[in-house]
Amino acid sequence: MSTQLMTVEQVITLIRQLSPRDQLRIVAQVLPELERAMPTVPQPRKSLLGLCADLGPAPSAEEIEEARREAWANLPREDSRDGKIQLSDLTTIW
Repeated sequence: MSTQLMTVEQVITLIRQLSPRDQLRIVAQVLPELERAMPTVPQPRKSLLGLCADLGPAPSAEEIEEARREAWANLPREDSRDGKIQLSDLTTIW
């Protein structure tokens, strides 16, 4: 008797030739064996530290503060009387 290894594709081709009931019997027989062969210890997850390392260094506190100043520089609205937000301006929003 010669021992010839079959490829996965060959096995699938043979299984597809079987009736659906026989295909289920094969699955029912093989599945418990596969479950026992699976490792029960969960695989360690890759750390998220360094996920953004390719983006370069984080902005410094000074850079963040400068960006805030730039963003808020034009905050006094042009439609405000003296450049300050009035209480009446807020109540019209609500």
